[in-house]
Formats: sequence, structure tokens, C-alpha cells
Amino acid sequence: MKVFIGIPTFNGGKVWQKAAENIRKYSPPNTYVQVIDSGSTDDTVQIALKNGFNVVTINAKDFNHGKTRNDIVNLNKNNFDIVIFLTQDAIPEPDFINNIISVFEEPLVACAYGRQLPHLDANAISTHARYFNYPNKSYVSSKADISVMGLKTVFSSNSFAAYKIDIFEKLGGFPGNTILSEDMFFAAKSIMSGFKVAYVPSSKVRHSHNYSAIEEFKRYFDIGVFHATEKWIRKTFGGAGGEGKKFLYSEFKYLLKNQPSMIPQSMMNNMFKIIGYKLGQNYSKLPLSLVKKCSMHKRFWKEKNNSNN
Repeated sequence: MKVFIGIPTFNGGKVWQKAAENIRKYSPPNTYVQVIDSGSTDDTVQIALKNGFNVVTINAKDFNHGKTRNDIVNLNKNNFDIVIFLTQDAIPEPDFINNIISVFEEPLVACAYGRQLPHLDANAISTHARYFNYPNKSYVSSKADISVMGLKTVFSSNSFAAYKIDIFEKLGGFPGNTILSEDMFFAAKSIMSGFKVAYVPSSKVRHSHNYSAIEEFKRYFDIGVFHATEKWIRKTFGGAGGEGKKFLYSEFKYLLKNQPSMIPQSMMNNMFKIIGYKLGQNYSKLPLSLVKKCSMHKRFWKEKNNSNN
């Protein structure tokens, strides 16, 4: 199977330099890497070119989480069987390619995502989140697992996931205009079409964020917007089977043992997540000016506003 890597970039900074170096270091020789850059003003493009990546540039206003990744596939679909999508802040570990593509020997696997370890500068909250959400236990989910796994059946990641291009094309790829969670959208379409989603913890990257409470609010506001826009996903798959409560309990135990001083911060973060998500679910009832202030992905609202004019 022929594999290429696709990465959308914008002002990637130092973490992008390390990510690019590790992509080249831990990829098989001559691995093709396609970058679409949204008008970076730092040295992001130069770093990509230095590492032998192919770069296409677009205007920042033309970026969308779904459409831009679809464009990456469309540029290369005739020459490859699998695309591995990375974000610019995901730093690959050894064997990140071979391990994740091995699951495609099962013909019904449409997409697979790998394990995310915390960055070396991750705080205790971020570290726990990575270990909780990306455990060292593989699985392959199908339609038969919905009753047990709920929304976790279609859990995936846009930071590190692989897609079988023929199935990707057959199912129409990602939504062309989505605020985020294009990975969950495609995973849900795959499951409902009789395909499978795999989690491959032996394939790893380092990727995490030390979000403040306000940043968590904005992120979860956007997640709420996604679920309000794509109501069929929650309707079909339900909730996450009590994962939220498990996460809160696990986080409290982890912080109590490792860094008790961060417990107040975690309580604040989790409260802001809930408020953000609830508001995001009701974004259509809010004035656009307030929606933009609440959202992490503000460019999406410019696109949405333009499409409505």
C-alpha cells in the first residue's frame, strides 16, 4: 500500500520544526508529504521545504478543517492508497507509519487513529487527559459496538489518523465546511456504512495543549456547535457511555497523587467546558458577535457569514 502524509499548516512555530524533523527522521525513505499552508508569516513554509515536503499555499480565509484536508486528498489520490493526516503540532514517535497502516490489512477498516502522548512540557491536567483518552489498548469498532460504546464508537482524531483513500472517496470525504471534528463526522459515516474504525496505540505522536479555562470554554463551545450542526451523530450514537464522569473521577485521582495544587484549575476548566458546550449547542439563538467571541475557530464564522450572504 502506498502512503503519503498530509498536513495543514499556519504559523507552526518551534513545535512544527520538531514535528517536521521527526516526520523525516521516522518515515521510510522518500515518503511523500503534502503541506497546505494558510499564509504563514513565520518560517513554517521554509521548514517544510527544508525537509523535502511539497507545499501548496492558500489564503487564510480559504482554510477549513474539512475542505482543506479534502484538498490534500484530491491533490494526491491517484498516486496513493492511504493518507495519514497530522496536525503541525503532532510530533511523531518511531514507527508511527508502519504500525498504523498495518490495520488496513482488514479490508473493512476505513480509518485508524494512533495514540497521543503528552508533550514534554505538558502540565498535569493535559498529561492525564492524554493518558485517559489514549490508553495503551487497541480496538476496532463497528456498528455492532454502538450499544456498548456509544459515541466512543466513532472517536477519532484530526491530529493523527490514517484513511483508506478509496473508502474516503466513496463516502464523500470530510464535510466541506465544518468548525471542527471532521474526523468524528467521517468515522460516523464509515460506521453507518458498514465499515470499521481502529485505534492503534502502538503508533504514537506527542500532542497536547495546556489550555486555560477560557481556552477550554472556547474549544467546547465549538464542539457544541458541531453537535448542534450534525445532530444525527448524537441521535445515532448517543452519549459517551458515562465517560465524562469517569474522566472527572480519574482526573481528580491523578491530580491528587501527582499535583494537588492543580485541582482548583481542573475544576474551573471542567466547569467552563460544560458551559461552553451547552452554549455552543444553542449557538443559533445567540447574536453572531457573541458567537465569534465564544468560538476558538473564528475564521469559520466569516466563512459561514459569507455563505449566507
